[in-house]
Amino acid sequence: MAAQTREKFSSQASPEVLSALRSIAESEGRQFQAVLDEALRDYIERKTKGRPRRHVMEAFADSLGEFDELYRELAK
Repeated sequence: MAAQTREKFSSQASPEVLSALRSIAESEGRQFQAVLDEALRDYIERKTKGRPRRHVMEAFADSLGEFDELYRELAK
């Protein structure tokens, strides 16, 4: 595995979050920075790739408006 370039940054987090990350790193035998990097990547992926496209959400909202009563009946 090739070495990755790293960039230092400074931030703050709650003690609980940092403690949980340290515990995960220790239990998995990994470095803290590797666990933090994975957590940040997962967050970015969830925020950028997990979002439905705007036109899909607009069509869904239109559908709810048009078929709300039917959806409620089907949910029973």
